[in-house]
Amino acid sequence: MAARKSLNKAKKVKDMNGLHSPEKLSGKDYEHELARLHGELVKLQLWVVAKGLKVVVVFEGRDGAGKGGVIKAITERVSPRVYRVVALPAPTEREKSQMYVQRYMRHLPAAGEIVIFDRSWYNRAGVERVMEFCTMEQVNRFLELTPQVEKAIIESGIILIKYWLEVSEEEQTRRLEGRIDDPRKIWKLSPMDLKSYSRWYDYSRARDDMFKATDTPWAPWHVVRSDDKERARLNVISHFLSVIPYEDLKRDKQTLPKREKAHGYVEPDYPYKFIPELNW
Repeated sequence: MAARKSLNKAKKVKDMNGLHSPEKLSGKDYEHELARLHGELVKLQLWVVAKGLKVVVVFEGRDGAGKGGVIKAITERVSPRVYRVVALPAPTEREKSQMYVQRYMRHLPAAGEIVIFDRSWYNRAGVERVMEFCTMEQVNRFLELTPQVEKAIIESGIILIKYWLEVSEEEQTRRLEGRIDDPRKIWKLSPMDLKSYSRWYDYSRARDDMFKATDTPWAPWHVVRSDDKERARLNVISHFLSVIPYEDLKRDKQTLPKREKAHGYVEPDYPYKFIPELNW
């Protein structure tokens, strides 16, 4: 509760778009609030399994918008058997010959699962359009059909939630430049990322057309301001928890049982191959 109060009372500062936003969170406040939200995500996990819910969460946004960080924040304390992340590579030649949405549909959840798409079928409206991997005729056909496809998904009993992470030009530049010499992040900067970086306004036009065609009453886009990564993560998790009604399934307090007695068992004198223990 104290962490939430500190979030609400944070001093307001103007961001680069001239809008007021709270000043940067302290690491302590962020970790405290994230821990609380992780507990709620576990409660949601138990509820989804108990009630057999089927949930799909779509994350889209420009390169460097923070999709991976948000997804990691959601999934780092829950079961990967319930919260399943789908991040598909480029389609194979066989997949290119299939109906476009076919390779995504097979990843939709069964009862008791939450599937998180780190980029999704909206690749056609974004990267495929901008990088000219498909024709504008294919893009327009996709935008025309997608609302009805998503309506069918929802009518099948799936809860569909779509997020667009909105990052500013300046912050995207800062993040991508930070990947160039960081050995932990160099894998995040591909030749495709560099090409897409130069096409900021092509992506803006693609985003605008995508919103116009697919921001529907039954499957709306939820936009996340993501220049402040920590706040973006907390805001997404809080919103996600708010759109799925769930209850805290009370469980009996658990205690560890007594271990069995050795009954003569003796550890063997076996030459185990232990890894080196370095002097850190």
